[in-house]
Amino acid sequence: MSSLLEWAPVRAVWRREVALYRRYWASTSFAAVSEPTIYLLAFGYGFGSVVGELYGYDYKEFVATGVVATAVLFIGAFGGMFNTFIRRTFQHTYDAMLAAPVDVHELVTAEASWLAAKAGVYGCAPVLVGMAFGLDPSWGMLLVPFIGFLTGLAFALFGVWVSAIVPSINTFDYVITGLLTPMFMVAGTFFPVTQLPAWAATAAWFNPLFHCVELVRGAVFGRLGIDDLVHVGVLVLFAAVMWGLAVWKMRARLID
Repeated sequence: MSSLLEWAPVRAVWRREVALYRRYWASTSFAAVSEPTIYLLAFGYGFGSVVGELYGYDYKEFVATGVVATAVLFIGAFGGMFNTFIRRTFQHTYDAMLAAPVDVHELVTAEASWLAAKAGVYGCAPVLVGMAFGLDPSWGMLLVPFIGFLTGLAFALFGVWVSAIVPSINTFDYVITGLLTPMFMVAGTFFPVTQLPAWAATAAWFNPLFHCVELVRGAVFGRLGIDDLVHVGVLVLFAAVMWGLAVWKMRARLID
């Protein structure tokens, strides 16, 4: 197989994903809309009635923009972990794909980019729900799908990598509870990271979700600047590292 990335195999995997998606799009869309609605009702109106404004934001708006990162994380990471593990271990889908002219790096790229595309689309749901609850529309909202795609790509690749190193599907419980949950709780989603102890606020800069939240808020509220290129750089670097790790471990699982 060639070490170069060819787009024909990637498109072929995408066509398969689209065919499957037509069967379950309703349940995925329901979850994507209902979850941010629940968050906004619980946090935006619940805590919001006590907090009011936070750093110049109405708390409902603060939560609506922060929950974008949560939606993107769950779509990317959960899809990368569970879908990949099931298809590789139980369904042996990837064995059939690799019998065709598809290499592992193309397979990983296709699976992760498909999840990233869904993350980019469904990551807009919290913003749309937020608009229904009073969030003012802005031109910067048009950047949210691209921010969601980049973040979703990084976490989808992370999920693929994790799926290739865990011994069983039950091991995902450790990853979800011990890593992913703290990440979205300490990313500025529901409260500013500046309210944390100094060491925790510094550690937040190593959390990719924090950079996603900062970019989304900057885009929605029209406050993006040259400094935000740092947030983009962190997400690009995270995605690049995860791509290398995911391809390496999936190749070891499927071929070597």
